[in-house]
Formats: sequence, C-alpha cells, structure tokens
Amino acid sequence: MRFLGNLLWLLLGGLASALGWALAGLLWCITIVGIPVGLQCFKFASLSLCPFGKDILYQGGAPSLLLNILWLLISGLPLAIAHAAWGCALCVTIIGIPFGLQFFKLARLALLPFGSRVITVC
Repeated sequence: MRFLGNLLWLLLGGLASALGWALAGLLWCITIVGIPVGLQCFKFASLSLCPFGKDILYQGGAPSLLLNILWLLISGLPLAIAHAAWGCALCVTIIGIPFGLQFFKLARLALLPFGSRVITVC
C-alpha cells in the first residue's frame, strides 16, 4: 500500500515538492557556509519523493533553534506556504486527504527542519 501511495504521491505534487526542496538546497550550497543547510534540504527532497511510511521526529537544542530562525527567514516560509497550499487543495476531496496530510507534514518540516530526524514507520 505504501508503494501505491508513494506512486500516486509523485503524480499529485510530490515531484514538484521534491524539486522545491532541491532548488532550495542548490541555492544554499552556492556558499561554503550554507552547505550543511543545503545537504539537509537534499535529505528532505528525498523524503518528499516518498513520504508514506516515514515520520519525522522533532528534537534539538539552541544551535538548531538559531539555524531554524535563519532558515525560516530565508527559505522556510516560501516552502511552508507552498506545501500548505498544496495540502489545502488536496484535502478538498476525500481521496486527496491522505496526500494533503503528507503535504501538511512537509509544511511543518519546512518551518523547523533542523534538529529533526526522518524515521521509518513499520
């Protein structure tokens, strides 16, 4: 069932979401200082390709808080707004609700990406 959900996910906006994360990662990797942020974006781009069966564990301390604030000001807000808009659009239909919920999960991740880990749900 996860495979089918992930396959439909790609068609219903998952590919565009992954491209958004990858573009943010490329822009961050232009500078040497931004490379760790860009690598985090690439990790979440791969999550965005197949989010079903995966969950996000939020944790972190002061360094991740400071980096989350910087991220939010530069790249996080546009990504979060785009994911929330996709989520709202997909939640209009009953069939789209599971996909919309995945977009809401990614919208929260776009707000607080540092100090979070991707875990696989069995």
